[in-house]
Amino acid sequence: MVSLYVVRPVEFSSFPTTLLLLTLFRLALNVSSSRLILLNGNTGTTAAGEVIGAFGSFVVGGNYVIGAVIFLVLIAIQYVVINHGAVRISEVTARFTLDALPGKQMSIDSDLNAGLIDEAEAKRRRKQLAAEAEFYGAMDGASRFTQRDAVAAILITAINIVAGFLIGVLQHGMDFQKALETYTVLTIGDGLVTVIPALMISISGGLIVTRASADGRLGAEFQRQILSNSQPLLLAAGVLIALAALPGMPKLPFLLMGGGVGTVAWKMRRKETARAAAAPEAGKPAAPKENVESLMRVEPLSIEVGLGLVGLVEGAQESPLLRRISTIRRQLATDLGYLLPPVRVTDNLSLRSREYVISLKGVEIARYDLPQGCELAIPMGHAPAGGERALEGQATREPAFGISALWIPAERAERARDAGYTVVDGVSVLGTHLSELIRRHAHELFSRQDAKRLLDRVSVEHPKVVEDLVPKLLPLAAVQRVLQNLLRERVSIRDAVSILEALGEAATATRNPILLTEYVRQAIRRTVVKPYLNRSGELPAWFLAPAIEQSVESAVEHGEQSSHLTLPPQAIREILNRIAGRVATPETPVVAITSSGARYFLRQIGEPTLPNLFFLAHNEVPPGLRVQSLGNIQ
Repeated sequence: MVSLYVVRPVEFSSFPTTLLLLTLFRLALNVSSSRLILLNGNTGTTAAGEVIGAFGSFVVGGNYVIGAVIFLVLIAIQYVVINHGAVRISEVTARFTLDALPGKQMSIDSDLNAGLIDEAEAKRRRKQLAAEAEFYGAMDGASRFTQRDAVAAILITAINIVAGFLIGVLQHGMDFQKALETYTVLTIGDGLVTVIPALMISISGGLIVTRASADGRLGAEFQRQILSNSQPLLLAAGVLIALAALPGMPKLPFLLMGGGVGTVAWKMRRKETARAAAAPEAGKPAAPKENVESLMRVEPLSIEVGLGLVGLVEGAQESPLLRRISTIRRQLATDLGYLLPPVRVTDNLSLRSREYVISLKGVEIARYDLPQGCELAIPMGHAPAGGERALEGQATREPAFGISALWIPAERAERARDAGYTVVDGVSVLGTHLSELIRRHAHELFSRQDAKRLLDRVSVEHPKVVEDLVPKLLPLAAVQRVLQNLLRERVSIRDAVSILEALGEAATATRNPILLTEYVRQAIRRTVVKPYLNRSGELPAWFLAPAIEQSVESAVEHGEQSSHLTLPPQAIREILNRIAGRVATPETPVVAITSSGARYFLRQIGEPTLPNLFFLAHNEVPPGLRVQSLGNIQ
């Protein structure tokens, strides 16, 4: 009965084990009943119990041949029809389930990377997928037990009849007719007592493996699918009534069945007509109910495109732009240790045809145009002299880093590459622009809930680290602030365990997020300097004069919860002018090494005008790392 009411086969995942146990139990009963029949069969048809005797007497009915035939018919139904079909379905289903497993796993990973589902839903789907594979694999093996069980029933029956007849005649001195009558009744009764439950279990196994996953129970799905259309029922009623008109056919049964089916079909037809009349007229669809609350939702990150760029998002997850966004989210998760929220892409009629706008929490942070049929040629350091003059195109600046570049027709792309340019298409331009903006604003996207998810992830393998830190030493808000400070300077938080351990050590001395951040940076200094190393493994860096460091450090005031720089604006401008006079405005990341007390505040005052200049403290340079001096900033 359970097999009739399960919605999905894996809901009865213990069925293969149950099938095996029931088969072994029936075989044990067969052995016990055979022993009783052979030992006490000479005493009469109640030798093995009244149930076996009653079953045998009812089926045999005085004719042993009829009893044997009925028994063999039941065995044939179980073995040839039900068991064989169930075994074949289990075999094919298990094979197809295992073959489809990699594709389904990739689909789950794709949905997770695209932001369509969260980690909890991905884990639930993977667990469900593993359960389905294990269930159908187990059913493939368990169904063989019931198939061979039917063969065993035939052999046991034959052995009991022959052995019982010989024992009755030779050992107990029974006459031939009496021995045949007694042992046949007992054996067929014993066979029926075990075969009928076995047949029911085989049917339930067939129902389980043929059950497709659906949203409702078998009865509800049957009613919905079979009775969904009145036309087949009308045809069936006509056929039944026509059969009643054939000579020699019983008229009353066919007329009753035809009339009943026809009545059901007629009532269904009336309901269909009433629903069609109540439905809104074609061409006048009901106005969708406006969800006002959805208008108040602010997307963490969104892209709006003009009509000319709609082709970049056509095809849902297979569109060029969405595939690129999925790749960006995976790459940034690896580089920053933070899974970004989904990026919402919509069209905007108010934009120019080839224009796009990138917004952070509903506020525009960048916009750019992608000319039709053009690709962006970016001159590289090894481009030949005069190459830029020889290449014709529309002068522009690459949106992510502000590098001078040219928009050229797509057919000239190969020529530009030969001239030493790097040529990228519109999707790559948009993707690089988005990736760079996310890196710059990752600290703004990192929410309190993201910090909680990071702690939950660490607590799975390192529960003591989280337990000793939050909330005993630091509140969640302080941990979030430190992580945001790291992301703001593009420091990866992927090594979350080391970060939290460092916080646990420093939190006993201070709760100031800025001081905590500096302590964490020292603890993960190899991670901090890694992005700035050259191919030789050296760290190219500028060095600040002690006078600049001293002027900044002397103006810093540390409090319990925060720190402030009290330098007057004129002094800040003077420091920035000195720095800019030496490093200019770098297009790629450049490092300046200074004291730990001034590092954070130099980055804060330099970030607006020199975003690619990053400051490292002396104690953040790992021992043994060679520093290549680019000069001193006086």
